[in-house]
Formats: sequence, C-alpha cells, structure tokens
Amino acid sequence: MVEKLALIEKKLEKQFKRIDDIAFYNQKKVLNAFNDCKISTQCFYGSTGYGYGDIGKEKLAEVFAKTFGAEKAIVSPLLTCGTHTISTVLFGLLKRNDIMLSITGMPYDTIQSSIFGKDNNSLEDIGVIYKQIDLNDDSSFNLNKISKDVKKYKPKVVYLQRSKGYANRLALSPYDMEEVFKLIKKLSPNSFIVVDNCYGEFVDKIEPTQVGADVIMGSLIKNPGGGLAQTGGYIAGTEKAIDLISTRFTNPSLKLETGSYEMGYRMFYQGFFLSPHVVAQALKGVLLIGEVMIEKGFKVLPSNDTIMQDIVKAILFEKEEDLIKFVQSVQKCSPVDGYVLPLPWDMPGYKDQVIMAAGTFVGGGSIELSCDGPIRKPFTAYIQGGLTYEHVKVLAEKLLEIY
Repeated sequence: MVEKLALIEKKLEKQFKRIDDIAFYNQKKVLNAFNDCKISTQCFYGSTGYGYGDIGKEKLAEVFAKTFGAEKAIVSPLLTCGTHTISTVLFGLLKRNDIMLSITGMPYDTIQSSIFGKDNNSLEDIGVIYKQIDLNDDSSFNLNKISKDVKKYKPKVVYLQRSKGYANRLALSPYDMEEVFKLIKKLSPNSFIVVDNCYGEFVDKIEPTQVGADVIMGSLIKNPGGGLAQTGGYIAGTEKAIDLISTRFTNPSLKLETGSYEMGYRMFYQGFFLSPHVVAQALKGVLLIGEVMIEKGFKVLPSNDTIMQDIVKAILFEKEEDLIKFVQSVQKCSPVDGYVLPLPWDMPGYKDQVIMAAGTFVGGGSIELSCDGPIRKPFTAYIQGGLTYEHVKVLAEKLLEIY
C-alpha cells in the first residue's frame, strides 16, 4: 500500500509544486499585512459590553482588508457561519425593488431561503427581485447573456458563487472573473459585484477583490481560519459597500462601533496567519484522494489534471450506498468522533437529506478533513479540508484497502 501511494504521489508532483509556490506567495502576503498593520500582543485581548475601542477587532479587520486588497472589512465571531455572513451582505445592500442578478446559477442550498419565500423575512418578502444566469456547460461565464441582462436591469447586486457548492461544475478562478467584472462595471457602474468566496481563499495568488469585486465574504471555520478560528465570518470590500453592510451587521447608528468578544482574538489572528499553509495541505490532500478514487474507477470533479480553485473535490457514485460508505470511511479516519457512524438526516437549510462526516476539533470546521453530500442523484460526496497532508494520506491508504 505504501508503494502504491508513493506512485500516486509521484504523478501529482507538478501540481504539488504549484500549490507550494502559491502558499509561499500568500504566506508573504499575510506576513506583510501583519507587519503593515502593526499587530502586537495587545491585539489579542478581548473586550466586554459595547466593545468600544476594541483594538483587536479593528486590527483584525485591517489585516483581512490589507491581505485581500480591499478598502475595509468586517471580521467577527458574531457572524455565526458562512450563510449568516452572506445573508448579512445581501440584506445590507438590497432593498425593495432592487434587482439581484446571480451569474453563476442558483446559489448554494442554505442561501436559497434568504432569497426566496413568503412571510419568512427573505429578500423576496421585502420586495427584492431575483434574476439568474446559469454558467455555460464548461463552467465559463455566459458573457452574451450577462451583457444583455446587466444592460437591461442595472442590477443593484451581481452575485457570484466561487465554489461549486452541491453543483457538479468547476470552481471559478479570480483570473477568469476579471473580464466579466470589467464588462459589468462598464454597463452598470453602480452595481455591487458580490462574491461568495467560501472554500476559495488562498487557493490562488489573488482574491476576487483584487480583480474588481466590490465585496467578498466567507466563513472563518473554512480556509481563512486556518483550523484555529472557533467561529465567525469575514466581509471585505470597498468602503462604500462595507459601510452599507455594517448597518445590517448592527444598525444604522452603530455600524462597526460596537461588538465585543471577551475570549480574545489570538486564535483568529494565528489561524489567519497559518491559513496559506493549511489551505495548501488541504489542496494536496484532496488531490491525493481524487487520484486514489480515479485509480479505483470512480469519476472525480474537477478532474485531477484541472487546476483547483477551491478545496473541494467531488467523488461521483452510481449508488446511494456507495456514497454513504465513502462518507462513513472519512468519519472513521477522524480524530474526533471517529467511532461514530454518520447517517443521512434532515439537516437545517437543506431540501434533501444530507450525510456528513465531520469529526473535527471545531464543530463543522470544513477546513479540517470532512465530507458531505446530499442524498440525491447524481450521488456525490464532496470531500474537503485537511489540516495536515499526512492526515489525509492516512485516509487515502484506507480507501485503497476498502475499494
């Protein structure tokens, strides 16, 4: 088995080298941001009550903004998850009769109830109009349709989801976003370009804010938390956009002045500092798992000769029981609750039952080795994360034995 894994790793050497080069580049970028923002141990201390003058909170936002090429940021443990963070952005920017145009198809399952529904305080409920353009079959932007609809509707928000979510498409590169962002701004300069950046941070050398996005957002228990952040989310972008969003984050009179966190911020700073390395470990890990499953005759998305733009690898199965078996195998290789047998269940925010392997130190922390999939055709396991490559390699060894 050791020899077999060594041969598989040999096939991935070129991709591993590219990932290490990106991690080195991003590590320098993060280090420079820490130094430029003059981070000191004083920034690690927490605050209570209103949180006025909380230097830890303020400097953490500066570091994120600096790293991601943004003018301003909100970084807070009071953002409970990625879905909450994205909803905060959308409700901060959109009001009655505004148009939200998604140009990457239907947003992720848990966001849909924020957009649609009656008497549930959704965007639809307050009079926001939703429009959608699907990606082309090759996961590229439908530039003709985007040009037509942006020109026609002048949408308040143009929305993109970088990661594949539960769709079997490719994740999107910031380099490919640049052309479409220029087109949108030319046709509708006042539109806010908003990118769900979950699972994409530090996968490449640039972020969407560096090619024209007005806002990017994500969860701290994914890539930018580095496995240490216990909770929270971030929003980074233009000062105009962040000021509007901050009125929803708290209220119009308070904006970013309030918000305390007594536990302190060291884990958020340290996790962000480690995240370029951790993301590299996760990328190499899921490439290894992908290659193992290809060897065993399964289809993976993206294919292993594709440059990944998120930390998620999709494994496709013909049968429901094979999906369940794979997810249970991931759980057995978890350091936490490895003895637990996951089964499909009615998970909040999802239309279908979901099976999830999440034996993580941080509950639901998907920068750690984890796996999930909806119980629907095509039966697909979405595996992501891995704080260390060696941990994911243990799973790869087990999968070679099982299949």
